[in-house]
Amino acid sequence: MRWIPCVVRSTSRLGGLRVRVGHPLADEYLVFLGARARPNTVLATAFDLKVFFSVVGKPPTRVSSGDVFGFIRSQQTGEGDRTVVRLDGTSGVSSRTIRRRLSSVAGFYAYLVARGDTSVVRNPVPRGLATRRERTRPGQGVPLIRVPRSLPRILAPSEVDALFAVLRTDRDRAMVEAMVLVGLRRCEVLGLRVEDVRVGERRLFIANGKGGRQRLIPASPRFFATLGRYLDDERPAKTSTDRVFVVLKGPHRARPLTAYGLDEILDGARRRAGLTRGTCHELRHTCLTRLREAGMSLEALQAQAGHASIETTRVYLHLADDWLAAEYRKAAEAIDAQVLGVAR
Repeated sequence: MRWIPCVVRSTSRLGGLRVRVGHPLADEYLVFLGARARPNTVLATAFDLKVFFSVVGKPPTRVSSGDVFGFIRSQQTGEGDRTVVRLDGTSGVSSRTIRRRLSSVAGFYAYLVARGDTSVVRNPVPRGLATRRERTRPGQGVPLIRVPRSLPRILAPSEVDALFAVLRTDRDRAMVEAMVLVGLRRCEVLGLRVEDVRVGERRLFIANGKGGRQRLIPASPRFFATLGRYLDDERPAKTSTDRVFVVLKGPHRARPLTAYGLDEILDGARRRAGLTRGTCHELRHTCLTRLREAGMSLEALQAQAGHASIETTRVYLHLADDWLAAEYRKAAEAIDAQVLGVAR
């Protein structure tokens, strides 16, 4: 009987998330992954595996490198997939999405090889393509998928003002300020607990940032003022959750706000403000860019953002136009002085 991949999510007896795709090997890997990754990561991996094996049409033990290249081609062209809709008019899914899906598949096969599964002797996902420099620089091959390094989009001050003008509650304002003034990720805003708000220190404790990393960071007095109004006037007094941001109306009142709920709030605010951008991540990018323009060092910015590598933080050097212009002017003036001195 042919295996038809399908993502099924359920709750275990202990209340944890269980995700399956219908094949014993893949389901065992998802259990393994669930012990070391976040639920959203497990769900995303399960969906990536579903897409891959649906396209390939083979069980895990029969997949070859040729099947992987065929998958890449079908993803790039959108062959046989009517669900792929690109806003830029091109066919297929983005390079970033393809690379992420290949990473999920490669991780699955790496798990099978590492545990000594006799039905899989090697990982069918190539690490890259060899080049002429392979002898002198091992490991410097061409990646299977090249992803363009695009700069994150940020909001202008007028756009931020327009967004704040249409927010309807102090809860919504506090959440937006947490992203645009403090630089929190969406999951960090929603995961904020009452005990994590350290008003006396004017700091926030991020208990579970990206990759499970914790950090203690300063926050704007304006954010704390808005947050205080929300906690005093809007947050339901009778609630069993320790999460700061909860649903204010309807049947789910007093329950923790979800990612879907926050996105819905921002979508509505953008429509009322007439904005074409302003996602959670763009608000965070706006904050970190402005902090860099104001003179915050890269090391401090890395700590504020919760980046594992400072290389991730370096993108804000290119986003900070005022900083780049100032650095260029100083260098250009020095060069002009040297040239003029030689000419004399």
